Amino acid sequence: MTAPDAAVNSPRHPAGGRFQTVLHFPPALRHPATLWLAFFAVHVLLVWLNLTAYGLPLGDVTIVYTFWVDQLVSNGYWVGIDSAWVYPVLAIVPMLLALAAGPDLYGLSWLVLMTVLNAAAFGTLIGWRGAARNVGAAWWWLAFLFALGPIALGRIDAVTVPLAIIGALLVVKHPAAATVVLTIAAWIKVWPAALVGALIIAARERWRILATALGASAVIIAVALLLGSGGNVLSFIAQQTGRGLQVEAPVSTFWLWRVFGGDRTSSVYYDNAILTWQVKGPGVVETALVMTGVQVLVVLGLIALAIFAMRGGATATELFAPLSLAFVLALIAFNKVGSPQFVSWLAVPVILGLVLHRRGRGWSFAVPALLVGVIAVLTHVMYPYLYGYVLTVHPLMLMVVTVRNALYFVVLAWAVVRLWRLSVEEPEQLGVVASAESAESAEVGELR
Repeated sequence: MTAPDAAVNSPRHPAGGRFQTVLHFPPALRHPATLWLAFFAVHVLLVWLNLTAYGLPLGDVTIVYTFWVDQLVSNGYWVGIDSAWVYPVLAIVPMLLALAAGPDLYGLSWLVLMTVLNAAAFGTLIGWRGAARNVGAAWWWLAFLFALGPIALGRIDAVTVPLAIIGALLVVKHPAAATVVLTIAAWIKVWPAALVGALIIAARERWRILATALGASAVIIAVALLLGSGGNVLSFIAQQTGRGLQVEAPVSTFWLWRVFGGDRTSSVYYDNAILTWQVKGPGVVETALVMTGVQVLVVLGLIALAIFAMRGGATATELFAPLSLAFVLALIAFNKVGSPQFVSWLAVPVILGLVLHRRGRGWSFAVPALLVGVIAVLTHVMYPYLYGYVLTVHPLMLMVVTVRNALYFVVLAWAVVRLWRLSVEEPEQLGVVASAESAESAEVGELR
């Protein structure tokens, strides 16, 4: 990096508010070859861990996904079409693609496919030609993947994260294409709908974006109906309503402490119907029933805060990253389901925030980047190697779970404060990013 960013000193973004979080990478670490070498080194490690590590980190892929795929290939029985399914209907597509090298190599094929998808997102992030851009965000993502461990590749979520990164990076210049990519990702695993929602709220062309998302969804639903799905195409929505409290969900922490304290009415158990570990005890059923409503109320509150921010003069570009982060955290922190792969979702709004800040758009994302990195490390401590200690409520692992779950709310609070400050401070007078990296980048422009 030959020159630091020019400070954007304005009522909304004073120099202190931006924290001057400019990282100076030596030329060797900025070179595309170095970045790609690091990318493949991290992914070789993740592939190796998935195939060899204790705790069966690839178990969902090699056991559950192969079962669904075998049903389709051998018997023509298509989950999501011929029956209700926990995932949106497009989730079967990457599961089928991983069968290309045959059932014996299914796990390895899955990992190769995930690596290819991540490579597509990484290339979009740093650029395919010339000097690398967004170097800080690129190194952060590699560090995040390393910190999170094998779960970063070992679930269906690993398909949606790179798609969501690509969609988020396309938003400013190609909002319609970005919306299509994000909508497709949401029809694989629901969470990218949070990014679509943030885009609809933040952008001035919200009706066009909404129409694009609805149009893409209509095409997917129409194809499913032609294949004979009937109402099964939307069954993933109802599949979540009857679930209890999963052991890792933040709300379940209270009952884990009751178990640790010797409460005989509380325990951790395995639900054979939905193949997951949950908690039971006084108030669990009632809490599970209201969590979806609580989540909806939180999202409505975030929408109201975003509207206030727009009325206060916040631009769509300023608003999109913190609102996306807040929405994604609302899906995690107030969810009765909790899984280690959920942490991977947080990479997308953090990368978006780092990229926009680096280009002179919006607040520094150094704080959430650091905290999300810590969340990834703590999640890797829990899963897969020591997950048995989570289930037996070992005191040290209980502390890890508690701190990790508390950090979700800390990062959410950061996002809420940013949204609030956008609503009460004067509009930003955007400055110029004076650096070699930005000079090599395409013109950023403003999200419309």
